[in-house]
Amino acid sequence: MGLIKKFKAKFLDNCCSTCGCRMLERRRQLYMLPMSVGNYISHKEADYYREQLQKVNRKADIPTGIYACGAVEYQCSECGRRAVQLQIFLPVRDQEKYEDTVWFFNGELDNFLWQ
Repeated sequence: MGLIKKFKAKFLDNCCSTCGCRMLERRRQLYMLPMSVGNYISHKEADYYREQLQKVNRKADIPTGIYACGAVEYQCSECGRRAVQLQIFLPVRDQEKYEDTVWFFNGELDNFLWQ
């Protein structure tokens, strides 16, 4: 992989870490994460998210003071590698206060998301 592609893959979320090419967004889904304000704990394990995430159709379906999680699946336009990004945020008055971003690159959530 060329030097420029390595640099892009290291610093840009939408670049493949395998070949350095652009990753395209395939789909996204919103979930509720049953954690309330002041009780957020960062998790990096896929098992935690499989057990805790609850699918919702829109932010209005999430009770006040409860965290949300936006799941986005990406796929490399060149080599086909897939990745899932989870963005944890607190919906506050039409804004999203981001708390954490977690990436999964090995298909850990493929059977769970978008069922």
